[in-house]
Parts: sequence; C-alpha cells; structure tokens
Amino acid sequence: MAIKVTKTSRVNPATNSSHDSLLLPLTFFDLRWIKFHPTERVLFYKLHKHSSYHSLILPKLEHSLSTVLHHYLPLVGRLRWDPQDPKPHILVLPNDYVTLIVAESDADFSLLSRKGTRPETEIRSLVPELPASRDDSVFVLALQVTLFPNQGFSIGVTAHHSAMDGRSMSMFVRSWAHVCKHGNIGELTPCLDRTVINVPASLDARILEVVSYFSEDKTSSRSLKLPPSEEISPDTVRITLELTRENVEKLKERAKNENRLGSPVPESYFGSCVLSVGCFGHKAGVVSGEDGFVNAVEIISDSVRGVGSLDVEALCELYIDGTMRVEPGTQTVSIVGSNRFGLYQSDFGWGKPVACETVSIDRNEAFSMSERRDESGGVEIGLCLKKCEMDLFIDLFQNGL
Repeated sequence: MAIKVTKTSRVNPATNSSHDSLLLPLTFFDLRWIKFHPTERVLFYKLHKHSSYHSLILPKLEHSLSTVLHHYLPLVGRLRWDPQDPKPHILVLPNDYVTLIVAESDADFSLLSRKGTRPETEIRSLVPELPASRDDSVFVLALQVTLFPNQGFSIGVTAHHSAMDGRSMSMFVRSWAHVCKHGNIGELTPCLDRTVINVPASLDARILEVVSYFSEDKTSSRSLKLPPSEEISPDTVRITLELTRENVEKLKERAKNENRLGSPVPESYFGSCVLSVGCFGHKAGVVSGEDGFVNAVEIISDSVRGVGSLDVEALCELYIDGTMRVEPGTQTVSIVGSNRFGLYQSDFGWGKPVACETVSIDRNEAFSMSERRDESGGVEIGLCLKKCEMDLFIDLFQNGL
C-alpha cells in the first residue's frame, strides 16, 4: 500500500479576529495521562457515486473544522508545564492551530473497513502523529483525511489523552459532523468547567508521583515529551469481533452507567474523566490454568463490586495505592472505549461511517470496545495480534461462545 500526503494545513478556529487566550487547568483525571501515548481513532466513509470529494467534501470538512474548533478551543492549544507551576495546564494563544493532513491511498477500502483480519500497518498509516513536542510543550490534536479514490475516505484523529478521553473525542467528532452537515453545533457545546470535578487538590501531587514512577524518562520528572512509539510488526493483524445482544446475555456480562463523582458531571463535560479499575496482586497462573476463565471473571467481578460503595476520593486513593504496587515493565491487559460513545452517529452529510477503529490498541496490549456498526445493540471488540496468535485467539473466541 502506498499513501501520499497531498497537503498539510494549519486550521485556526473560526472567529472575526485572533481568538482570545485560554488557560485550562488539568484535573486529577487529566494528570494521569500526561505521559501516556495518544488516543488514535479512524472513521471510514463510503463515497457515493456522484460525490464530489475535491470540490465539495474536503472543503466542507476543513471549513466546518474551523467552525467547531471555535467551540473546542482547548484542542488548538498546547499542553504546558512552566517551571513555576506545580502541575501542567493547557494554554491557548492567539494564532494557535490544529494540523490537518490530507492524503491519498491506493489501498483496498473495503478490506480495511471490514470486520475480518486486516494488516495493522495499513490501518496505522491513516492516523497522524502529533507534531513534534518539546519538554515543556506538547500539541494535543492532529487530524488526517485520506482519500481512497472511487471508494471512500477516512478521518483519522490523534489526541493527547490529557486533553480528552474517548468519550470527549467522540463528542468532538460528532460535533464536527453536525457542523459540517447542518451548519451549527446543535446541542453538543462542550462544558469546560473544571470545578465539576470534585477530587481533592491534594491528590494531584500523588498522581504525578505515579506518572513519574512509570515514566521512561527518569532525568526530568517534569518533561512532557511522550514516549517513543514502537514500530508495528509487519505480521501484526487487526480483527473486529462481534457480541450480539444474545451473546452478551449468554456470557452474563453487565455494566451499569453510574457516575462515580458524587455530584453528576454534565453529559457535555470535555476533558478526561476516566480512571482504570485495576486487579492487582494476582499471579499469571491464576488465569492461565483450566479454571482460568472462571477465576478471571471472579477477580473482575470482585473488583467492580469493591468500588461500588466508594466515594471518588477513596476510589482515587485505591487506584494510586494499587498502581504503585505494579513494577514498571509488568505486562498488563486493558479494555478501552465503550459501546455508548455513539461514534457511528457521526454523519458529516454523506452518510454514517461504515467502520470506526481504535488504532492505538496496537501499542498497549488492549482490547477496544464500541457499539456495533449496524447499531442493533451488542458490542464490537477490536484486537491486534501477530498473525499466528490471532488465529489461535479466533479459534478460542468462537469456541467460547
């Protein structure tokens, strides 16, 4: 597959003059991710027979991006950590911008957007890298629109996790789509009020200690440079598996959409508002034997029940204490995303996406979870493995159902 960059634009927020400055403090939930690799997603859209990509679609995407950035102003800023400040913040200055890469690919659109196994290196080429960073300043967003001539196009989104979590990223993309299709942002105006996060300020210093503990750069605890990205092996493949409503019932998996912050956080809150619930202190043999699946279910269930009665301060303390017991380099497996983000509602005016993928799972041994693309209920699960490992996993997965 060959991909060719045809244009790189600097998109400023739409305004009558240079936009005002903004300083947005980071909360406890933002600070956890200051040295975490970016969140990357790609959405695939089919081109209709009479679609005018160069004369209509691309100009509308760029114009509507400028409009929506006026409402999502933190995304044009930089993550900064000045010497006199105890913690980082997002700073927006006049003339700040978001980088938009326009590219073309000769790859098979239908192959990359299907649910079967696909080469991960080709998927990864559809999301941009964040622009080069300094120790004290990091870009928080980059975008890429890639045309597959006579087939479709994709929109790749790369975002710093401290600027927004998966839910906020989905809200941004849906807002962009709404502006592109309808000319206005509708009811998706983001809430930037950090006072709704009621975590004691005393925990900020403690979570920064956790970040420093796991940082690969031990020379400067205040450096914001992200860890280098590892090359993806050519034999790494991606697959999207489905659990129908019936599968979910059969496996007795249940999730409650509860707010853990005591007082509710607005649905439109923009930032990071997620914290991992870890299962610490268990040896690998507990889940690798004949009763491994049953043991894993019991461990996870006990962990979920254990946080049910905790307030947010106690939950944050539990997370910090448990995380600090994990040695750097320990292999972990995580689940990212949700089937409630609504990314498949992102219609820019030419139809809903035919596929949405969380690209960043190829770098952190994670499963992705999202709603099914036909929006019929159930869950889509994304996974990246070496080809030989994937064949074994598919066999185990299908037999397990």
